[in-house]
Amino acid sequence: MLTSDERLLRLEQALAHGKDICSSAGTVGAFPDVLMRVFPVTGIGLIVCEKGGFSFSLNQKVFSVTEGETLFIPIDSLFQVLRVEEDLQMSLLFYQIEPIRDILGNSITAMHLYSLLTPEPCYVMNTGEEKDILMYASLLGNVEQTEEDVFSHYERKLLLLALTYRLCSIYSRKMLNKDNATGRKTQVFIRLVQLIEKHYMQERDVAFYADKLCLSPKHLSALSKSICGYTVQQLVFRAIIRKSISLLKNTQKSIQEISDDFNFPNASYFGTFFKKQTGVSPQQYRETVMK
Repeated sequence: MLTSDERLLRLEQALAHGKDICSSAGTVGAFPDVLMRVFPVTGIGLIVCEKGGFSFSLNQKVFSVTEGETLFIPIDSLFQVLRVEEDLQMSLLFYQIEPIRDILGNSITAMHLYSLLTPEPCYVMNTGEEKDILMYASLLGNVEQTEEDVFSHYERKLLLLALTYRLCSIYSRKMLNKDNATGRKTQVFIRLVQLIEKHYMQERDVAFYADKLCLSPKHLSALSKSICGYTVQQLVFRAIIRKSISLLKNTQKSIQEISDDFNFPNASYFGTFFKKQTGVSPQQYRETVMK
């Protein structure tokens, strides 16, 4: 079993080399040196403060964390630790979304909503679920992965997926506690995301989703665009492409079979759609992945 200092060194090296998962794999009492300078966080960062506290800057604004609170560092942020209390005890986890993007679904958008809907987002909160977050961070830090061990690869992938959805759930509850107007807007959007996840393989028409939510297609798309930057149709198309990529990578299904899964008129129509969205045909994508 690694000591705290050894785990801290391993975390430092993982962050410096841009690893997909960088975890303290348990409690540590200090930050890696790389985080004491301005550090670009390209994935998602989580720091659970178990004892003591620290202050930090995030995108040039100063915040502080105390015992029992969790710091959420959003994607593409500039982070720097400014001050650390002597009795600090914490767990850290930084991870990339890309390895699980093809199975995440549109609900990952909830991870961005809080900062989009709030002029002064609070990145620090007591979620009431700190113990569970600590468990995920520890598990992810202790799963060994080698190129030959396909089981550990999928174990890490599923743990990342589960943690990300837990964070989405935390963010969603936080947003729904906002003022009435923002809360209603967010609630409609979350319901839209749920509907898309349920029906996107059969339904691509914006009117279908608008009818389910008792709104006009124009109003629903405007609401979606204002929250996440995508229209309803774009969200549906993103879901189709995400699932298509997963099927091309992980199954032996033919292009025709995948086209049928999404209720396209024929394989040619599906191929045109896929190429317009990704820049390559389904067959070209599969050949590239299989190399």
